[in-house]
Amino acid sequence: MRDRRSCMMIRRLIFMAPILLSIVGYTDEPIKEEKVKRAKAPFHVLFSNDTTNTLTCVSPYHKKGEPFREKTLKATVDETAGIGIEVHMLQPAHGWVPWWQSKVYSVEEHHKWWKDHYGVAPDMSVHNYLLNGGDVLSVFVKRCRERGLAPFISLRLNDAHHLSHVNTPKNTRGIHAICRFYADYPEYRLDPKTGSRGVQNWAIPEVRDYKFALISEICHNYDINGFELDFMRHPMFFDLNETTSEQRVQIITGFVRQVRELLNRTAQPGQHRWLCARIPAYLSEYDALGINLPSFVDAGVDMLNLSIFYFTEQQTDLATIRKLAPDAAIYLEMTHATATGARLTKSGGDNTLFRRTTDEQFYTAAHLAYARGADGVSAFNFVYYREHGTPGRGPFNEPPFHIFKHIGDAQWLARQPQHYFLSGRGYVNRQLPKKFEPGETVSFGIDMAPPADSWKTDARLRIQSRQSLGDSRWRARFNGIDLNPTGDVSEPYPNPYPPMLGKPEELRAWTVPVGVLKDGINTTEITLVEGELSEIVFLDVAVE
Repeated sequence: MRDRRSCMMIRRLIFMAPILLSIVGYTDEPIKEEKVKRAKAPFHVLFSNDTTNTLTCVSPYHKKGEPFREKTLKATVDETAGIGIEVHMLQPAHGWVPWWQSKVYSVEEHHKWWKDHYGVAPDMSVHNYLLNGGDVLSVFVKRCRERGLAPFISLRLNDAHHLSHVNTPKNTRGIHAICRFYADYPEYRLDPKTGSRGVQNWAIPEVRDYKFALISEICHNYDINGFELDFMRHPMFFDLNETTSEQRVQIITGFVRQVRELLNRTAQPGQHRWLCARIPAYLSEYDALGINLPSFVDAGVDMLNLSIFYFTEQQTDLATIRKLAPDAAIYLEMTHATATGARLTKSGGDNTLFRRTTDEQFYTAAHLAYARGADGVSAFNFVYYREHGTPGRGPFNEPPFHIFKHIGDAQWLARQPQHYFLSGRGYVNRQLPKKFEPGETVSFGIDMAPPADSWKTDARLRIQSRQSLGDSRWRARFNGIDLNPTGDVSEPYPNPYPPMLGKPEELRAWTVPVGVLKDGINTTEITLVEGELSEIVFLDVAVE
């Protein structure tokens, strides 16, 4: 055991030495505790750019199959300028292989290792750009400054994309995702049989050191306004059988404090660099991740970006999170999708149908978030309304960038028609899908916030089944009141996104009297009175 520990310590020192030497102006003097209360982040609308969309999405500035070009990266910034977005966050790929000119792990070193390890010469247009002296982060930061956007970098702390190919002979998958550090130390990985997908174990100091080295290099070398720690790609960090809750909190809080001190140390005179964290919108997920909100914020997190991983969801723990973190700026993350459906191929990514988020659903989610204490909203995967992935998932659309004109204006949102929904593919705490046996009653809770002048009209409640409901009979109650059915099962507002919308035979609807609606959790009881076993995958309430 002593020999193993000594070996690991030596390996750690060898790994960290060039990193520490590369950090210009490094000091081991402790950062003084801030004696005054930190100012709250002034931003209301954040936008996340995963960078890889410049390769995968068909857009006005990128034809299908075109390689990465610097002007394409600039165009992703340009289309977010002057429309209400204040912060543009760039995610440089998956957080393993730097998409910048790195001394921690250069693209030259990465390509040499890949060829030696897999026996295949890697070929990726972004990497070719880097090999020719290009710098993704430098171009991004400069363009943001030119277009009046605050540049943030968001780093995925434990991304699982493509890691399953690490031992594939002659591998050509995940050139931008699988790095030497991951491949060389299989003992640092969590057991994929536990659902971890083989990501690394953050209880191991060397794992944290590698991520911190990348963050340190970015903070020293690029003129950013802030940094986001992305705990959601993917939200697995520990073996829960080998760590206690206290140990996990100590590790994550310590890492956050390191990053906070790094941001303080590398800021320009008079500048405050904001620290954001992309974390779950549900408190039940925090213990496994080592997140204790008061400790998290005290360690230096300014901004909490509450995520549902991949989906837009309206029902979250935001109100409770607000109470636990009264001084942090809180944002609700929304995406291009409210649900995903059937897979069109047996393997690969981006191969499922997906239900797109509409304007009214965005506006309602934002309104509810503000009503429950949010300071703003954020957008993730927003450009994926565009064509990408497996054929047959369309029709596709240009993203609804027009929503950003109003999404940060709580007063405007409070005057808009509302479209609440429960989706069949949320992240956790989801109430759907739900299979109904004949005679079964199921209750659903829907948090709703009235508009500025309260609700003026009756609402319409709908349910959507995965299959035809045939001649089955259903009953609905809302806050204890029996509802009258209506034959109008149409979309409540114009919807330009047809994928996964219900067919008439898959839908049932009822009228909800306006006087029954209340601010807070509204209880809906649905009963399958008579008919065959049915699975409900979507429920919505539309009201003005």
